[in-house]
Amino acid sequence: METESPIKEVIEEIKELGGDAVKFCYQCGKCDTLCPWNRVTNFSIRRLIREATFGIPEIDLEDVWRCTTCGRCPRECPRDVKQIDDVVALRRIANLYGVSPTFLKPVRSASVSLTAEGNPLGAEREKRADWAEGLNVKTFTEEMEILYFPCCYVTYDQRLKEISQATAKLLNKAGVPFGILGTKENCCGESIRKTGNEDVFKSMARENIKTFIDNGVKRILVSSPHCYHTFKHEYPELKANFEVVHITEYLLELINAGRLEVSKEYGKKVTYHDPCYLGRHNGIYDDPRTLLKQLPGLELVEMHESRESSLCCGMGGGRIWIDTEMSERFSNLRVKEAVGLGAEVLATACPYCVDALEESRSGLNYEDTIQVKDITEIILEAIT
Repeated sequence: METESPIKEVIEEIKELGGDAVKFCYQCGKCDTLCPWNRVTNFSIRRLIREATFGIPEIDLEDVWRCTTCGRCPRECPRDVKQIDDVVALRRIANLYGVSPTFLKPVRSASVSLTAEGNPLGAEREKRADWAEGLNVKTFTEEMEILYFPCCYVTYDQRLKEISQATAKLLNKAGVPFGILGTKENCCGESIRKTGNEDVFKSMARENIKTFIDNGVKRILVSSPHCYHTFKHEYPELKANFEVVHITEYLLELINAGRLEVSKEYGKKVTYHDPCYLGRHNGIYDDPRTLLKQLPGLELVEMHESRESSLCCGMGGGRIWIDTEMSERFSNLRVKEAVGLGAEVLATACPYCVDALEESRSGLNYEDTIQVKDITEIILEAIT
């Protein structure tokens, strides 16, 4: 009986698990020049792809888990190597064989919590709707215009729930018939999928899909670009298609329709950080800026790395669960640039980005220099 070589087996597994495009890489190194990791430390995505090509990736090393799936290198790769798919394929192999080094302990904890409570934070499912107390938020019914799906972080995190609360207040001010599903909601599954755990992702997704269908959901409003991307592009893999709208798109829709009126002066200098999953992955660049420009007195200044070239905050690809040394956080560079522009407010449109930028603002002692705000919070200030 002829035995295949281990190297060939690894290569075939990489291909089968979504990393077939490694074969296109001709080692030009452009990915390394674009990768934000090389702004803070030494990391070579090119080397990782090369090792995968030969079937010798060291899947127990942190390099396999560094990629934040920000999308800069696949967007500009001359050979369409699909680095994100390749890296996720390696992580799937690690999951398949139970390779779980110590630094992945938070990812394991998130996975357990997702299975037990439907969220990665270890929070009780019964408290999933607590953020909405006192805000006149109803349980979704089929007759309502839209389902608001707050991600796990704006549901449970003390700082980030200010985003979901601002969203509910704006929807109520606009007279939008909306509701939430509360304890019936599960995490969208985007981040756990990027860590290579397909089983947990599909479990979360199928439960959500069933819940949406059973409750007659047609249009879903989200605060998180990660939820947006997953519902819009990944749930259709499971034969489920819903209309998905990000809060920046929807607020602009409400303002243009005259359902929300922005009249209060917002005399601050603001710069906007493009989230990777809203911008590069989904092409939404103009709506957030158009929203900000609606505010009387607001001065919008652009950062050097904006739109397609925006610098990643560092939280994507499951990195939100993996501790990153303060000196290696991309968000530090972002906050420093915003301060250098003289901005009073660093605005964004993603809970992950808000979290990263807030931590950097605090760690760099800029708490009295600049504020970090989700656009939803800014719009609410300009209306009330």
